[in-house]
Amino acid sequence: MTSQINLSSAGLVPLDACSDGGFRCGVDGVEHITRTGDGKVEFIQFKDRAVAYVASAMGYPAYYPLHDVRIDRPLKAVLMDLDGTTVHSEHFWIWIIEKTTASLLGDSTFRLEAADEPFVSGHSVSEHLQYCIGKYCPDKSVEEARTWYFKHTNHEMNEIMEGRGKKGAFTPSPGIKEFLHELKAMGLKIGLVTSGLYEKAWPEILDAFKTLDMGDPNDFYDAIITAGHAIRPGEPGTLGELSPKPHPWLYAETARVGLGIPFEDRHQVVGIEDSGAGIVSILLAGFAPIGIGGGNIIDSGTQGLCTHYEEGFEGVLKRLS
Repeated sequence: MTSQINLSSAGLVPLDACSDGGFRCGVDGVEHITRTGDGKVEFIQFKDRAVAYVASAMGYPAYYPLHDVRIDRPLKAVLMDLDGTTVHSEHFWIWIIEKTTASLLGDSTFRLEAADEPFVSGHSVSEHLQYCIGKYCPDKSVEEARTWYFKHTNHEMNEIMEGRGKKGAFTPSPGIKEFLHELKAMGLKIGLVTSGLYEKAWPEILDAFKTLDMGDPNDFYDAIITAGHAIRPGEPGTLGELSPKPHPWLYAETARVGLGIPFEDRHQVVGIEDSGAGIVSILLAGFAPIGIGGGNIIDSGTQGLCTHYEEGFEGVLKRLS
């Protein structure tokens, strides 16, 4: 049975039935069904258990059990998101999605709407692109969009590495340096977790550590997990586009494989996120989610899923001390 999870919180949207038709309120022991504000995840609550249905714009949805979550002392590890939590970069990547859509449309003046933001951040590249295709250019394919996306990404990342890139693309979050050093002083393992593909995530991490004068991130973090390498014609790729947040696998792999922490010790691990998709990912992996302000947690209705929610790292540190 889950604990400290509010599946009927005010931010979640009540449903009569799961969108795939698999469950209905009042039938087969289902007490209530809710979904997140972005429609990506639905929760089916029974008397003594709950499951989550993760939708997929790419045609591969999945069901996951919800495990009990709590924070036990002493803590062993802290898992942290990259975009929006460790580094403020979401607007840069949304800009790349915007440029990609503009290229698909052949219209350099194209701009995304404010209402698009929850659907073009926090998930996989392909899911972001599929959303834009469905809304703005339904005659295009995800494969076409990915070609443009990586063309723009490679160009802009090269510009940034050469010192000519978009100003303010990657800005370390306020207080992150002090927070990370405090975690080290507490003797905790630290894992960095991102749904970003390696080629976009690694330059971002390097840039942030350079700005913070913190040396090589490989020497600092105990594990870094990205969404892997993109599949391109004639080149091998790695799993990452169909299994990112809000699926549990990135966080699960960081803790179990990267840090060597077995599932039965999961209550001594916490995850920190600024996005609704990330909060669900931590939750489904069996860890206690700590939300931090600045992202879309409140807008996505997932604040009630957080074990704790703080506006900044000072408040988070008090929860961990």
